[in-house]
Amino acid sequence: MNTRNKTNFARASARILAFILALVLALPVILSPLTTSTPAWAWISLFVADIALIVLLLFRMKPSLLGISLGLAGIILVSVVAVVASQIFAATPPITDENGKPVPGSIASLEKITLNGTEQWISIRGQDTTKPILLHLGMGGPGGGGFATRSLFTQLEKDFVVVSWDEPGTGKSYNAMPISELTTRRFVDDAHELTLYLRERFQQEKIYAYGVSWTSILGIWLVQEYPDLYYAYIGNGQMVNTTQNDVMGYELALDYLSEKGDAKMLETLHRNGPPPYKGDDMLGKYVAYLDVLNDYMNSPRYTVIVPIIPFVAPEYGYVDKINHTRGLVASFPVVYPQLENLDFKTQAAKLDVPVYIFAGRDDVNAMSSLVEEYFNLLEAPRKELIWLQGGHGLDGGNIHQFVDVMVNQVLAETYPKK
Repeated sequence: MNTRNKTNFARASARILAFILALVLALPVILSPLTTSTPAWAWISLFVADIALIVLLLFRMKPSLLGISLGLAGIILVSVVAVVASQIFAATPPITDENGKPVPGSIASLEKITLNGTEQWISIRGQDTTKPILLHLGMGGPGGGGFATRSLFTQLEKDFVVVSWDEPGTGKSYNAMPISELTTRRFVDDAHELTLYLRERFQQEKIYAYGVSWTSILGIWLVQEYPDLYYAYIGNGQMVNTTQNDVMGYELALDYLSEKGDAKMLETLHRNGPPPYKGDDMLGKYVAYLDVLNDYMNSPRYTVIVPIIPFVAPEYGYVDKINHTRGLVASFPVVYPQLENLDFKTQAAKLDVPVYIFAGRDDVNAMSSLVEEYFNLLEAPRKELIWLQGGHGLDGGNIHQFVDVMVNQVLAETYPKK
């Protein structure tokens, strides 16, 4: 290869590498219309700016180090603007009719409120603000916010005003207070304060509380301590005794790996030993066997789904999306050890509100045998155990049954007739 050909090859290689790097750096702009609430005029302007810089970088500038550096610096600057815009314009989508027009009398708002002296975020969505309030306490964890799974409740917005809460230490409420200071008592106090706020704002005597996984624990505590504030408690993926549940899950994971012949992962779990875990890499040890259980349930692994769920929530800007994952990683080691002695079979055997518990037939994250055992001994004014298809929590395969029960059973049986 002569000198001229070598020079051309070097230039072409530099342009290809610069183009690949430019695309990576431009991802906040490229993904804006799919993952944020940034308005079209803003992300289109940013997209055009990136295209201009890429064209300039690849076809106008000589592929010198200075030229490439200037072009890439410009793309980085545009991406920073995209990140800032995603935070500024973060919003919950409007509730619209079949023609795409906002439903008269509806509410779809993303709001920062003060709970016990700290700033936290909620979304409020409903077609009619006079409907009963359903408080969605969050997706689980500890450390998972309510906005990440807010879309699961869209079908309930006709019959409820659905309020989703980003608890302190996650998502948009990530900086509400130092994560190291989080306590189970603080979560109950904040949820109680939020309940009082919603009752007063919407002039409702009582509201409904919904919890899943970790927030099913919070939900039980809440209605146990303040029964006069709630029409009913709705649990899903109900946790009963975290330590017993985790040991059962760990043992099931060992059996499942043995049947599969996965010696490497089996060795890892044996090395970690049975839960409860504490200290260094506590979260990693839990995730190791929980991801085996997810495989058993044909569910996505936590290491995959945890970053993806918040990424598609329009209520989150890019910083919020990252903070949601950070919140789960940071909150879990602080809060979960506080649940080691939890046992609702002895600590919450009687509740003074109607209780509706949804349980996945294949759920081995919240062991169905423990859920059924707790349900059978529970004393409540009214109680129902509803079996759903699938594993842990709600998904596309069981959402219609969930909505049907919520509207035609929970509301019908517990909401006062006017």
